[in-house]
Amino acid sequence: VSDDSFAEPTALPGWTTAHVIAHVHFKALALCRLVGGARTGVEASMYASAGQRAEEIEQGAEELPARLRALATTSAGQFMTQYGSLTQAERGRIVVTAQGRHIPAGELAWLRCRELGVHAVDLAAGTGFADLPPGFVDALVNEIVAKRLAGGERPQLAAWLTGRVHAAPLERWL
Repeated sequence: VSDDSFAEPTALPGWTTAHVIAHVHFKALALCRLVGGARTGVEASMYASAGQRAEEIEQGAEELPARLRALATTSAGQFMTQYGSLTQAERGRIVVTAQGRHIPAGELAWLRCRELGVHAVDLAAGTGFADLPPGFVDALVNEIVAKRLAGGERPQLAAWLTGRVHAAPLERWL
């Protein structure tokens, strides 16, 4: 994306391109904290406080495009290196996400991929869901449907999937 587009709105209400890129950067760091917890066996939090995520995104969105790109590139490398060095036993350790879900650390790679894929679409920079790998889209759809069903949204989901409503009667997720 061009430097000029960092101030442009995205598919996420109230978020510019800079907000999305800041979010992707800080989410990588938050996932690194969970990787660290998996490595040591000591429970770690993604965020120190309830407001940390929003504060980081807002502050990050104020960075110059070159600096924000560099931060996002560096944190991506950090996550890949740290996650890649986990042993099989460490990948089996349970970590707790910001939403309170207890998952094996081995699922952190999926969380990272999911963030990158969905937010690439949010940037409206030429990538759509049809451009993402079919296996990724299948996994994403399966996860979303399972979450919606578990959340009691069965009727709304059925209405939308059968074309009985023109706009999804569901709240945005992710």
